[in-house]
Amino acid sequence: MDNNLPVDDAVRGLPTELPVLPLRQFVAFPFMVLPLFVARDRSIAAVDDALAGDRMLLLVSQRDASQSEPEPDDLYRVGTVAVVLRSMHLSDGRVKVLLQCLRKVRIDSFIEHEGSNWVNVTPVDHDGDSSWTAEGEAIVRAVRSRVEELLPLKNLPPEVLAVTTGVERPGRLADLVASHLQLRVAEAQEILEVDDSLARLRKVDAMLKRELELTSTQAEAESQSQSSALHGVSHEQREAFLREQLRAIQSELGEVDPRGEEVDEYRAKLEEMVLPPAAQEEVLRQLRRMERMHPDGPEAQVVRNYLDWMVDLPWDTESTDVLDLVNARAVLDADHAHLDSVKERILEFLGVRKLRQDSRGPILCFAGPPGVGKTSLGRSIARAMDREFVRISLGGMRDEAEIRGHRRTYVGAMPGRIVQALKQAGTSNPVFMLDEIDKLGSDFRGDPSAALLEVLDPEQNSSFSDHFLSVPFDLSKVLFIATANLLDPIPPALRDRMEVIQLPGYTPEEKVEIGSSFLVPHQIEEHGLDAGAVRFTRSSVKALATQYTAEAGVRNLNRKVAAVCRKLARRAAEGEAISAVIDRRALHRYLGPPAQFADARPEQGEIGVATGLAWTEAGGEVLPIEAALTPGEGLVLTGHLGDVMKESGRAALSHARSILGEIDADESMLSRHEVHIHIPAGAIPKDGPSAGVTIAAAIVSLATKVPVSTDVAMTGEITLRGRVLPVGGVREKALAALRHGFTRVVLPKANLQDVREIPRELKRRIEFIPVSTMREVLDAVLEQPPQWRTPPRASSSDRPRSAPAAARQPR
Repeated sequence: MDNNLPVDDAVRGLPTELPVLPLRQFVAFPFMVLPLFVARDRSIAAVDDALAGDRMLLLVSQRDASQSEPEPDDLYRVGTVAVVLRSMHLSDGRVKVLLQCLRKVRIDSFIEHEGSNWVNVTPVDHDGDSSWTAEGEAIVRAVRSRVEELLPLKNLPPEVLAVTTGVERPGRLADLVASHLQLRVAEAQEILEVDDSLARLRKVDAMLKRELELTSTQAEAESQSQSSALHGVSHEQREAFLREQLRAIQSELGEVDPRGEEVDEYRAKLEEMVLPPAAQEEVLRQLRRMERMHPDGPEAQVVRNYLDWMVDLPWDTESTDVLDLVNARAVLDADHAHLDSVKERILEFLGVRKLRQDSRGPILCFAGPPGVGKTSLGRSIARAMDREFVRISLGGMRDEAEIRGHRRTYVGAMPGRIVQALKQAGTSNPVFMLDEIDKLGSDFRGDPSAALLEVLDPEQNSSFSDHFLSVPFDLSKVLFIATANLLDPIPPALRDRMEVIQLPGYTPEEKVEIGSSFLVPHQIEEHGLDAGAVRFTRSSVKALATQYTAEAGVRNLNRKVAAVCRKLARRAAEGEAISAVIDRRALHRYLGPPAQFADARPEQGEIGVATGLAWTEAGGEVLPIEAALTPGEGLVLTGHLGDVMKESGRAALSHARSILGEIDADESMLSRHEVHIHIPAGAIPKDGPSAGVTIAAAIVSLATKVPVSTDVAMTGEITLRGRVLPVGGVREKALAALRHGFTRVVLPKANLQDVREIPRELKRRIEFIPVSTMREVLDAVLEQPPQWRTPPRASSSDRPRSAPAAARQPR
């Protein structure tokens, strides 16, 4: 929107050459403020010419309103110069402008100009030479009196009387009254062309007399006819009859009300739509309000914005589902390698929709590390079903109004992101992806996760309430898919409304297949290279996946492939003929030596150092843990640890002190020294309940002076009694151990069921050691297993069952 231009400056700098904007059915008088909708090509060009220059143009009326492309002879020779205060290009090609009329000019000649009409003009003294006389005072008073009489009869704005009371100059008073009389173009033009101010005011006074007589007579006749014609009809029929009569009167007078034209456009759009009854009633109510408002008032802008949203939303538009499971399987396989269990679940979902079209079904949530294909799976589902796909990111969202919208109490209010995305989709049943649902926040502006409860509940979202719309909107046809890296940050109530589908990380073999079949061809095409001239060997893709990247997904692998393709593209752009086979040697030339990861497997064992396995939002990671004895007492934990991990460290130290008496070690060593536990990479926050056994193993290694084996990594939580509790993310942790060269993984016995989800080729390369007590952990991880002084206590599963009561012998 453009800034205002000072009117006084514009008058002083009035140019002699101006672009012309022809007016069809009214005359512009000086000092008027006109809102106009410009639709004709030459008129739009005139507005653009004005904005490109001094923002001024000439408003001149047509002699014949039916002429769509008026020639110079079709225009009057006297018009009004106006300055463009604001302009806005609308979506239908029209331009809405707000004009401030300045002064009257006379056209001297027309100038040939490409795209728009231009003229040479001469300013006219609009107020003439009349001196103030008693006759002039009498005419001014008579005009004011007649305007006051005409106000209720012509339904003129009340501010007209207030303005006329404050206007003393006859010429300006004549222009003001004439601009509100809704005269025929010829009559209004006749008034405009009178230079003498008193003569012009006399003509206005005569027309006021005529309007008073005609309006009074017509009001009496219409009152009698309407009372008889509208007796017994409904409110809607009466309103339609009166509106049609108003159109007929305006047509007879040759007038078109811009407000009426705009309202008619909204009504025409509503007739083509099928809205729910509540929405239809609210839209019609707002239309009636809009008819009674000034078109440039702030409240009118709020109503106009609301109506635009209501008529643009896809209330009754939906795409037809394609539920061909064979085609869906082909689409999923073409877009994604592996993820077989996830694809099977999606096909089951589509199968249910095929058998029962009105099935609401679950809200799916894809959970897994970055780069495993969560968002692209949603796109594939939309493509398989032939639905539109929309996506919004919820990361960092803290305002509830982002979901439910803002209330219509101020200019600029908007619906929520849900309704905005539906308008963008153009259908009421798209595939709607809510990305990063685990990163929602909350503050004093509300809790967006609570607002999402209604969106993601199949029992409630058929009548979703957006504060801006204030009427229910049916979301039951939308297929919602959420994505998350971690499930823990999602509120339990919100998680309960979704069916979680875990997407684990990829094995090295899977990454090589994905890179060779998907990433390499895509990046070669994206960089404009010839697919036949550039080839990545399988060994180079494997090197990229295992030596240049260390991740659960394939996002960084894709970046490394793109980096190689960029260097080839630069050579091709410089004119070099490209024909390359990318092998390991070429990777070293383009990307440098492989990355050295700081947390890789140590070459030799160290006393007090153990390697744990962690599960992060980026997948599985190895976690080296170091223990040291320093003078003093107590426990020190460093490495930016969370409360849960600190508690694991305290429990591990307490258990390590309790078992030193059971092995050949100094029982008081841990009591006489301060135990310092450190986890490197202190700038990265760390927390979670799976580091207990690793901390305890490092402390016992320190106390017994026996190093931990370098080929073993471990995970599990510990109790004070030495029991090992189950943990999550076993597959991701096993993949992390494999990436960093560990061949043995110690895990809780209760997690053996999770090992079944690990690919067979991965199980062959890693030995999984199930444990249930800390004794078993130490026997497995220390290079020299400790000599226990007491035999291990039998677990509940190993104890013999007692004899039945009937078989017992009485004492």
